[in-house]
Amino acid sequence: MEVNVLNLSGKETGAKVQLPESVFGVQPNDHAIYLDVKQYLANQRQGTHKSKQRNEIAGSTRKLHKQKGTGGARAGSIKSPLFNGGGRVFGPQPRDYSFKLNKKLKQLARKSALSYKAQENNVIVLDEINFDAIKTKNYVALVNALNVADEKTLLVLPAYNNNVYLSSRNLKKAKVVVASDLNTYDVLNATKLLLTTDSVKTLEEALAK
Repeated sequence: MEVNVLNLSGKETGAKVQLPESVFGVQPNDHAIYLDVKQYLANQRQGTHKSKQRNEIAGSTRKLHKQKGTGGARAGSIKSPLFNGGGRVFGPQPRDYSFKLNKKLKQLARKSALSYKAQENNVIVLDEINFDAIKTKNYVALVNALNVADEKTLLVLPAYNNNVYLSSRNLKKAKVVVASDLNTYDVLNATKLLLTTDSVKTLEEALAK
């Protein structure tokens, strides 16, 4: 798939870049995407939730009243889960939600997500991007020039660029990542995928194996 290369003003440079079929033209595998996104979201969970069981509650273990003759239930302790302030039955305990996925499957998921973006013509390629200073208005001017200011955008850089990253950080619908850190969730969560000619090469080297 051939795409026109744009400059920071949103104008065509006259150059074209070929999106590699091995990365942007594969048959998407929805189940691989599902597993990779599920793993990503699971890894975001802290797993520090905790409730107290009856053996952890601070309270008396005295029997509340005699076993028979009161007409009430046979309650043994104020720490019983049946009472307000008692322990919780089968409550949440700290746990690790992460799980393992094979490298090949994760690669397939990323290529599937990128292929979906290419099929939907939601890939924009820039010749290069660099800002002289850290200013949000510079990034706002870029998305306005590309007519994507009202859409979620994901800019993929070949290497970390501090000025570009910090200029985008205050924008709710903009995200900047390095090609080596690209994940399936971010690709699918964005409406438009912004690449540079160098990041296309980096993605091809990383995924076309």
